[in-house]
Amino acid sequence: MAGNIVDTPSGLSCPAPPHLTNVSPARSASSNRVVPATALQALAPGEQPLSAAARAFNLQLGRVDKLRAQLDELDALGQSHRVERHRWLAPLQQQRRQQMRALALALDGHLQGKALSRLQQDTAAEAVCALAQTLADEGEADMVALHDRHSRQTLAQKKQAAADALRARLEAALGEPLADGDEALSADELVREGLARWRAAREEAQARRQAKAQARKARKRPSAQQAEALTQAADAETQLRTLFRQLASALHPDREPDEAERLRKTALMSEANTAYARKDLVTLMQIQLRAELADPAAVSRLADDRLAALTLLLKQQVAGLERERAARQGQLAGEFELPHGQVANPNTLRQHLLAEVAALEAQVAQLGQDLAAVQDVATLKRWLNRQREAPRPGRADRDPDDYV
Repeated sequence: MAGNIVDTPSGLSCPAPPHLTNVSPARSASSNRVVPATALQALAPGEQPLSAAARAFNLQLGRVDKLRAQLDELDALGQSHRVERHRWLAPLQQQRRQQMRALALALDGHLQGKALSRLQQDTAAEAVCALAQTLADEGEADMVALHDRHSRQTLAQKKQAAADALRARLEAALGEPLADGDEALSADELVREGLARWRAAREEAQARRQAKAQARKARKRPSAQQAEALTQAADAETQLRTLFRQLASALHPDREPDEAERLRKTALMSEANTAYARKDLVTLMQIQLRAELADPAAVSRLADDRLAALTLLLKQQVAGLERERAARQGQLAGEFELPHGQVANPNTLRQHLLAEVAALEAQVAQLGQDLAAVQDVATLKRWLNRQREAPRPGRADRDPDDYV
C-alpha cells in the first residue's frame, strides 16, 4: 500500500495516521469484504519451515475459522428448522385445538341435560376443565369462562395457587421471603423474582468459591513455568491493547473531513470497540486488513515470543467461541424441546420433529375417536366410564431450575 509504514510495538504494521485521510472512496469499499482468519496466518520465510510458534499460531487461527463457521451453521440450522417445524406442526396443532374445542363444547352441552349420573357429570366436568384450561393457556380466551363454569376454582385461582406453591418452595430454598413487606406482586412477578434470586444466590456462592480458590492460589509462590505463563499473558494483553489503540488512532472518525469516509470509519471503529471488549484478536487484525492498515505479511516477521503471546489470545478466543457454540446448541435444544442431554444438530432435530409429528397425529386421531364417542348419550356414558377408570399420570414436582 502506498504511504508511510510505521513499525508498531506489537510487531504489526500500520500506515502513519496522517495518511489515512487520503484513502479514496473506492478503496474504502474494501472494508466490506470478508477476511477469513486463515488469511492472517504466518507464512514460512523462503524455503525454511515454519517455527513451532508459527505453527501453533496458524493452528489456532484455523480453529477460529472452524468455530465461526459452526456458529453460522447453527444459526442457519435454527432458522431452517423453525420454518420446517412450523410447516409440519402448525396444521396438526390447529386441528388438535379445533377438536379439543369441539369436544369441550360437546361435553358442556351434555352437562346441561339430566341424562348423566352425578359421577358421570363430575367426570365430564373434569374433562371439560382440562380441555378448556389447555386451550386457554394456548391463547383461546373464551375457554376461561367455560372452565370457570365447571370448576370449583377459577383458572386465575389455580394459577395463583400454583404460583404460591412455587413461591413457598423457592422461599424455603432461599431462606428468605420473596416479597418485601405487604407489597402485592402478581404470580408472574413472584416467579420472576424468585428465579432471579435463585440465580443470584447460585452465582454468589460460585463467586465465593472462586475467590477462595484464587486466594489459595495467590498464597502459593508461582513456579518458573507459572511465572512465564503470567508474563506471557501480560504481554498478550499489552499487544492487544496496543493494536486497539493503533486502530482507534487511525480510524478516529472526528479526524476525517470526508463524510463517506467518516461513516466508514465510524462503522469500523464501532466494530473494533466490540472486538476489543471481547478480546477478539482475530477481528481486530481483520479490521486492519479490511481497512488496508496492515501489511498481510507482517505476522510472518514477528519473533516467536510475540507469536506465542498472540497465540495465547487466540486460545482464549477459541475457548470463548467453544462456550458460545455450546450455549447456542443449548438454546436450540431448549427452543425445540429436545430431550435432556441431546445436542442440537440436523439429525437430532429431525428425529425429534418426526416424534412430535407422530405424537400430534396420535392425539388428533384419539380426539377424533373421542368426538365420535360423545355424540349420543349411550356411547358418551361408556366413554365417561372409561375415562374414570383410566390411570391418571402423576405430575412430579418441578425443580425451580426447570423454569430457568
